[in-house]
Amino acid sequence: MADSRTASLKLLPDIQKVVDIQGKVIYFLLSIILSFALTYALYEPTMDQAQVYVLFLLFLAVGLWITEAIPPFAVGLLVFGFLIFAMNSYYSEVDPENVRAHYIEYINSWSSSVIWLMLGGFFMAEAMSKTQLDKLVFRISISRFGTKPKYILMGLMLTTALFSMIMSNTATAAMMIASVMPFIKSLDEDSPFAKAMLLGISGAASIGGMGTLIGSPPNAIAVEALNNHGVDIGFLEWMMVGFPLAIVFTFLFWLLLTKRYIPKIKEMVINVEEDTKNLTDTQYKFEKIKKRVVLGVLGLTLILWLTEKLHGIPASVVSLLPIILLTMSGIISGDDVRRLPWDTLMLVAGGLALGLAIKETGLAALYVEKIQQFDLNFYILVLFFGFLTVILSNIMSNTATATILIPVGIILTFKNPVVLPLVIGLCASAALFLPISTPPNAIAYSTGKLQQRDFRFGGISLGAIAPFVITLFVLFIYNALA
Repeated sequence: MADSRTASLKLLPDIQKVVDIQGKVIYFLLSIILSFALTYALYEPTMDQAQVYVLFLLFLAVGLWITEAIPPFAVGLLVFGFLIFAMNSYYSEVDPENVRAHYIEYINSWSSSVIWLMLGGFFMAEAMSKTQLDKLVFRISISRFGTKPKYILMGLMLTTALFSMIMSNTATAAMMIASVMPFIKSLDEDSPFAKAMLLGISGAASIGGMGTLIGSPPNAIAVEALNNHGVDIGFLEWMMVGFPLAIVFTFLFWLLLTKRYIPKIKEMVINVEEDTKNLTDTQYKFEKIKKRVVLGVLGLTLILWLTEKLHGIPASVVSLLPIILLTMSGIISGDDVRRLPWDTLMLVAGGLALGLAIKETGLAALYVEKIQQFDLNFYILVLFFGFLTVILSNIMSNTATATILIPVGIILTFKNPVVLPLVIGLCASAALFLPISTPPNAIAYSTGKLQQRDFRFGGISLGAIAPFVITLFVLFIYNALA
């Protein structure tokens, strides 16, 4: 006769699935109910039907992103569907001759310059990973930082931060952690240096995303929101703000880790061997050629991105270069394309469409008029949104956080709409408090070498400092260039 406890344990996965589904259904229904309630509470007699629809959609999207009743990218698709069908119904009555033009502008978020910029970055990251160019650069760079533990950690973190400016934060963390895991396994079970390496890599992967436009989706969302308000920020302009901050915060996080985790051992050596097994001489030479092609495409693309003001070719158009060259050369195959993080693009495109709807329907202007009645301190408002971004990004997707807060921030700071989107976009990469705060944190936690409490020290310290530093630096750059 089977042990009842054993039989029960076998049923647990199925029971858990049922519980999870029930929980998601409850969260979904609660999000809808609360969205109706909040829309009703904030309804104004002067609102037209389009503004009511968009206000409801804003609350619904926020609720679904926070509760994760459905996947974040699915919320982005829901935004598209809602806008197309709801606006089609509305404009069929008030402006039947231009119905098509109204809803096509929301669909055009898919062809936004930011989407193409991110897609170009995805292709380059995939090519670097496939040709193992990332591991080659890692091996070369880590050998330059000596054998002292604290400098090895610095090398790991700087390399990770620089990679995450071009590759996705998740892919960078996965690659770096996989590269050092053989060394980590050779250390003691509770080795403080093992914790320092894992925390350093995961933290630097998120922080490094501040550095470039393609480094993290919130950056792209901030820039597109500013573009929609007539403020043109290119790849170089973003780097002027984001790159120094990424380097400063990487060093700051490194200092925090060295104070807490670095062992007394004076010297260590990390050996990362090149993976050339099962390759013939011809295949090895061919792989080297592939690496050179990818390096050439990467270098050319970065140069054109950084010199946009000189040649006049938009960064989004330059992004077609890696897409075309890497596929034509056969380095990126059809299977590779299917593996790209399309869900991220769906989420970003949906967020852009929602932000556009808030502006185009006049909902933003409506609340700007109301806010003008209050004497809000601009600097306190920016700091508040900086801390709010860090807090929300710790408990939900930082992309969703930026999607929610940036349109609202632009409304609240209508007299100076440039600073707050930049602060929100940058602060979204400073959330490191929980294992679930970022995918890099989750990857580090999944190694089994870290406890949840290990993330708190660096997460709290950076989360408390980052909004102040980011706000001051953005204001300094803005005033210097204004």
